[in-house]
Amino acid sequence: MDLRFRRARLAERGQLSPNYVRLRLEGPDLRGFDSPGADDHIRVFFPAGDEPETIEAYRESPSREYTPLAWDAEAGTLDLEFVLHGDHGIAGRWAADAPIGAPVAVGGPRGSAVFDGAPESWFLAGDETAVPAIRRFLEIAGPDARGRVVVEVPDAAHELNLAAPAGVRVDWVHRGADLAARTTALIAALDALGPDDRPEGDLFAFVAAEQSVVKPGRALVHDRWGVGPDQSTVKGYWKGGDAEYHAPH
Repeated sequence: MDLRFRRARLAERGQLSPNYVRLRLEGPDLRGFDSPGADDHIRVFFPAGDEPETIEAYRESPSREYTPLAWDAEAGTLDLEFVLHGDHGIAGRWAADAPIGAPVAVGGPRGSAVFDGAPESWFLAGDETAVPAIRRFLEIAGPDARGRVVVEVPDAAHELNLAAPAGVRVDWVHRGADLAARTTALIAALDALGPDDRPEGDLFAFVAAEQSVVKPGRALVHDRWGVGPDQSTVKGYWKGGDAEYHAPH
């Protein structure tokens, strides 16, 4: 795996919902970038002001981890999606307000989990932070895939366009505008699923949101549906009150 530290600049910004944006980064250092795993994480560094003169200065900048969404290894572009919550935090403020051309840097991914074979069915669940990984899993699944997706957002205005195959049901659950309620609607949806709701066949399951989703996610996937850890990923992508927390690899 190529672990180069790559410098880039903000090239484009698109608003996909009231609290969700897609950014395109570009630069010659991004040529050759690759991310084989749908749940890969990269670390993105957000320098303030002018472009740092040294790699060390970049590395000292605030940083957060994100899932690469799409890239062009020949053209040197990388697309990322960001959730904008409340005062946004360091990364969210940059995603919302940084001028086109602003410097940024990317490190990783450090490792990739890839499929050996193809699942017969899929269960993908998360909040907005998991949407890039869910998008990538749906691409891997292919047009004939079967399964179910559950995504938590504040309300119908925040629902995103997911390119799901016809055989994959997509359910949106709404938590409301209260930031303290994040992940509660998703947990309630997971708790409501029983053994009879399990997608048929050899299932791969992915559940990711705030850290509190791990226990109910495992109760559903491992206990009620009998899907082992080798065919599932259940993790906290973030932790309330801990801006530095990032999902374990």
